Amino acid sequence: MRKEVRCPTCRRLTPWDGNAYRPFCSERCKLRDLGNWASEHYRIPGPPLEETSADGAGDDDSELH
Repeated sequence: MRKEVRCPTCRRLTPWDGNAYRPFCSERCKLRDLGNWASEHYRIPGPPLEETSADGAGDDDSELH
């Protein structure tokens, strides 16, 4: 019996065995998903994080001294 799964990106049925891009159907769908993560299209819910500046101002490093 041949196992097939739905591609998370395009929802097309794709074989599980022998598929180098699984669970995606193709490299294109795999890269589209990666791009969505990189552009922060996907988000994990949670409380907002505090912003810090690039020079470290606002960081409490008093424990390091």
